[in-house]
Amino acid sequence: MTADGSNGGRKRSSAASRRPVLVTGGAGFIGCNLADRLAREGHDVIVLDALMRPGAEANLAWLKRRHPERISAAVADVRDEAAVTSAAREASAVFHLAAQVAVTTSLDDPCRDFDINVRGTLLLLEALRRRRDRIPFVFASTNKVYGDLGGLALERAADAYLPRDTRVRAHGVGEDQPLSLHTPYGCSKGAADQYVLDYARSFGMPTVVMRMSCIYGPRQLGTEDQGWVAHFVSSALAREPITIYGDGCQVRDVLHVADAVEAYLAAWRRITTARGNVFNLGGGPANAVSLLQVVSEVGMLVGRPLAVELADWRASDQRYYVSDIRRAERMLALPPPRGWRDGLRDLYRWMQKESAQPAAVPTTAAAATAQAAELP
Repeated sequence: MTADGSNGGRKRSSAASRRPVLVTGGAGFIGCNLADRLAREGHDVIVLDALMRPGAEANLAWLKRRHPERISAAVADVRDEAAVTSAAREASAVFHLAAQVAVTTSLDDPCRDFDINVRGTLLLLEALRRRRDRIPFVFASTNKVYGDLGGLALERAADAYLPRDTRVRAHGVGEDQPLSLHTPYGCSKGAADQYVLDYARSFGMPTVVMRMSCIYGPRQLGTEDQGWVAHFVSSALAREPITIYGDGCQVRDVLHVADAVEAYLAAWRRITTARGNVFNLGGGPANAVSLLQVVSEVGMLVGRPLAVELADWRASDQRYYVSDIRRAERMLALPPPRGWRDGLRDLYRWMQKESAQPAAVPTTAAAATAQAAELP
């Protein structure tokens, strides 16, 4: 790959094309989907992952079965400076998805949250800065950097909150929304987000930040702190109640993982123009749905109403968050995202298949209710 990344994502016959792409957190939900796509396009991929999250080992095994000649694993923590430096040494591009992702976990252990999300990111940036060349670096951030958006005036329409501001209602929250870092998780991801952008300014590194909304789809096992859509589906399949934190009218713009992967690859391929930019990445207004609307749709898929229990609101939960995706669509030339109902059916079919294998999708009551509505 050239230093400016202009030919990123294309298979070439030169020796440089054999330089691997590094995906940190590559055995996670989004990471393994991204690694799979890269390998299918002919790239060698290093998956750096500590394999601490449920399902990570299964995802890595899946990748190796599909691409035995393309996928190599570095089983290590992103806080391990030697491992990070070694993995980054020969990479042609880096997609940094490794993180501590749960608000509740960050509240329990803010120091660990900081160490993984901020120090881990800084170690990786420094490993790349010390190289003689400059390679693309695409970072997975979160809409949580905008805080709870408490200043956004809302009204409730049936089973969903809607903004009174007509511009936000039409287009969503833009990248010009001021940062408002709530909870240790919001602070750590926000700090890492800003380091990534500043390394473009201060050191000329070609970095991009993706502030993601709710990503869902196959290989999301439904036991993770953020995977609320998959939680709903897995709970429905297990005939277990769903716990919603809040009133269920909170709205997110859901994005199928295949569209998220497309956006990450587009940022790499267009790094010359995308570098130094931040993009809000979600399904946009066309895919804005409330939790209750998703519950209703899942009920239609399984053919029966779902049992729902309400609990107290989570810290810093946003009543309404929808990404303004116009900048990403324009600068990254992204196609329209997949419709949420079609995407939900895709996830449901995958989870149906996985639920036939007891070890693949744990369906205990604790797994079904824990963090069921903790939103990214």
